[in-house]
Amino acid sequence: MAGKFAFDHPDDALRAIAEKLSIVGIEKSLATTCGGGRVFAEPVVADRDSPAADVSAMDGYAIRIGHLQGDAPVKVAGQAVPGSPPPSMPAEGVVQIFTGAIIPKGAEAVVKREDTIESGGVITFRDVALQTSLGENIRRAGENAAAGSQVIAAGKQMTAADRAVAINFSCFGSDFFMPVKVGVITTGDEVGIFLKDRPQPWQLQNSNQFALGGLLAQKPWIEHVSSDHCGDQKSALADAIAATLKTCDVILMTGGVSMGDYDYVPDVVREVGGDIVFHGLPIRPGKPILGAATNDGKLILGLPGNPVSATIGCRRMALPLIAKKSGQTSWLPRQAVVRLANPGDKTLPMHWMRLVRLTDHGTAEVIDSQGSGDLVSMSQSDGFVEVSPNNTDSHTDVPWPFYPW
Repeated sequence: MAGKFAFDHPDDALRAIAEKLSIVGIEKSLATTCGGGRVFAEPVVADRDSPAADVSAMDGYAIRIGHLQGDAPVKVAGQAVPGSPPPSMPAEGVVQIFTGAIIPKGAEAVVKREDTIESGGVITFRDVALQTSLGENIRRAGENAAAGSQVIAAGKQMTAADRAVAINFSCFGSDFFMPVKVGVITTGDEVGIFLKDRPQPWQLQNSNQFALGGLLAQKPWIEHVSSDHCGDQKSALADAIAATLKTCDVILMTGGVSMGDYDYVPDVVREVGGDIVFHGLPIRPGKPILGAATNDGKLILGLPGNPVSATIGCRRMALPLIAKKSGQTSWLPRQAVVRLANPGDKTLPMHWMRLVRLTDHGTAEVIDSQGSGDLVSMSQSDGFVEVSPNNTDSHTDVPWPFYPW
């Protein structure tokens, strides 16, 4: 494939154009109200040790190791409960303690409650308890994180777990990257939204606008600003791109990227200042895809007009690049893999995106498709796998990267 395409692998194309993209701005938001999926623009740092003090990992009894030397009953001289300061550690007796309670000063280990025999304010240690070692069943202060250490890195999407971590360390407000503003421009005289009348055989409903909009809507770090449509007029397309660049960080286009007489996208992208990094990649569907960056680091991505090509191209190529602009450090993550139950023996000399349906844990079946215009087959899929070029191994135990919708 070398020589025919600028890049042999779609990930290489993504990395090349990503170097030319700028990152969006930063805004202050509250972690308590900020939606999940926003991207941290600064690290979250522990304001104190976690745990903040030595605490018990078990319900049981805080002891001194010397308590285990004899076989006489030992007095229970106090109680430590979560949410309260610890009692003093008696010289002779033990302290009943509950999970999460602070260890009394001087206690050297915790014996599990089930390893004792309780009777009227005293306990006797079972044989298994006599093997308790120094520090056993005690969670030490700072073993999760020390005060001043980084607990969430900048560039990470905020999950529910991250929100819990931020609040735990009193980070109620933080700097987040702003959502990436994306505009969608579909093209083609045959495409439209026909609400009242059924489209003629030579007309198409604008499914691309809604497919791309649906993928964008799933990401809290994306703001879908606009959706426009242009017919096959070069000047109108140039005006639409120029106008969208004024309000958006990213433009996604569908159609007009091939070699036809009405495929104006490459020329127009150059006219508006776009530096084309790739035009055509060894992928199917979606080979004519075009990627460009402006001088100020905005992204213009031209996807083929066929609906399956456009949707797969958005999922495989557009979303990672938008993630890069959103400030994410893991913007090109490794994908989960699945094995195909019915791979067949056909091969292609390019990266083959095959629509699949998940059938079991880690297993999928290929969906019959009539090509890149077959929307029905796409709706029956859970996503697609990416099969490497010229793969001749038809065994079902070969795992392929899986891209869910």
